[in-house]
Amino acid sequence: MNRGIGVVVIFAGLALLILGLLIYSGALFWFGRLPGDLRYESDNVRIHIPIVSMLLISLALSLVVFIVRRFL
Repeated sequence: MNRGIGVVVIFAGLALLILGLLIYSGALFWFGRLPGDLRYESDNVRIHIPIVSMLLISLALSLVVFIVRRFL
């Protein structure tokens, strides 16, 4: 079995653990409320489109994939 894949799985698990702890502690309360995230609320309708938040996630995941592919 390839050791590189095992290292990636370990680091991904640690990243998920840290992310889970941040979410549980409330440190990411601002996420989804960034300028550029669209919100519309009326009496019967509630629409939320987190454009900027999803762009940040995409950028972070692209950076992680770039770093992993560069070092493996």
